[in-house]
Amino acid sequence: MAAQIKMNSLLPQNLSVVIRPAQYRDLDGIERISQDSFAALTPKGANFVNQQMQWLRRWYGLLKFLSWFPNPLQYSFFAYVAEQGRMLLGMIQVSPFNRTRTTWRIDRVMLDRSADKQGIGSQLLRHCFESILEARTWLLEVNVNDLEALALYRHNGFQRLAEMTYWEIEPELLQELAQAEPDLPNLLPVSNADAQLLYQLDTASMPPLVRQVFDRNNRDFKTSLFGALTDAVKQWVTKTEVVSGYVFEPQRKAAIGYFQVQLDRKGESPHVASLTVHPAYTWLYPELLAQLARIAQDFPQQGLKLASSDYQPEREEYLERIGAKRIEHTLIMSRSVWHKLRESKLVSLEGIQWTDVLQGLQPARKPIPGGMSWVQTSQQQPSEIPIQSPSESSRFKCQNCHIEPSNPSDATDTQQKN
Repeated sequence: MAAQIKMNSLLPQNLSVVIRPAQYRDLDGIERISQDSFAALTPKGANFVNQQMQWLRRWYGLLKFLSWFPNPLQYSFFAYVAEQGRMLLGMIQVSPFNRTRTTWRIDRVMLDRSADKQGIGSQLLRHCFESILEARTWLLEVNVNDLEALALYRHNGFQRLAEMTYWEIEPELLQELAQAEPDLPNLLPVSNADAQLLYQLDTASMPPLVRQVFDRNNRDFKTSLFGALTDAVKQWVTKTEVVSGYVFEPQRKAAIGYFQVQLDRKGESPHVASLTVHPAYTWLYPELLAQLARIAQDFPQQGLKLASSDYQPEREEYLERIGAKRIEHTLIMSRSVWHKLRESKLVSLEGIQWTDVLQGLQPARKPIPGGMSWVQTSQQQPSEIPIQSPSESSRFKCQNCHIEPSNPSDATDTQQKN
């Protein structure tokens, strides 16, 4: 009896791990893993996970139907799970980062606490690398204090791209900023006609390496009709409102600043804003934040969250100067599909005898010096070779000119005189 119990306990370990797309029956296991992953967080974070799982259970059928044809919500829940026997060991969720789907983003990786996190996590990552062939670059964001996740991603070839700092402006400070009058005479609403201007601003606001990884184009700054309807329905369901605008420079005929803020009508969570400012117009930060503070005055008093990167030192200095609070520090990492770190078996070069390897390249006998001719063996007969008379001039076909080369004898006389 004891031997049978021991065999049953060892049975799941002997089974192979299967990576497959997530299904509705996996939601219970995903919820269990999510609760284990967020057990050390605050109750607010656990509550957020519960709300997210409830939303996923309610709309799973619709999301599955939308994943069958191209639309803005096609990859809202694109996930794979790792299963051993009937035990769910992990889940990975990915989505395209740009419209051309050349760069994909790893949204989250959740692993069971009793599983081999490095082994199961690596299998989930490698499955995405091998199955999504259109992805040339992979992107993710991880907290700098999550050492296990950092070790997993570095083990699979991810490298540092940029550092992000998330800030929160408290409601009292937001009211003080709203008292200032923003100097933005050329503030315009955003439409699809401004996609080229916003793309140029986005290109100028980031380093070349980040720009290459993001790989955005004009389509990423346009909204389709179906996308606009989807955003309207989402805002109605979540009781939020999105306001955006950009600052136009008439002399350069370019956009120099852009903002987008998502406002919470219920007053349960802080407002979230994103800023894009041209590096040559960093004086726009106080003006844009004053504009955002004025917009937030018409909604319940909540804080304002926004982010800054390590290649935007002026934004970080301004946020520190006004008294904004740091709430999170993350690391953006990227991986190219050509980066093959530890994907092939390492071979030691110490035991290789190079004389045996290069034996086939050695000459069979001592080379004998001799002449070498590059002339073809089959030559024309002298009578068949056309000979041009020195007195004859060669005529060139030219549509817009009437130029004929000089006589070769004249060129020879000129050289002799010189």
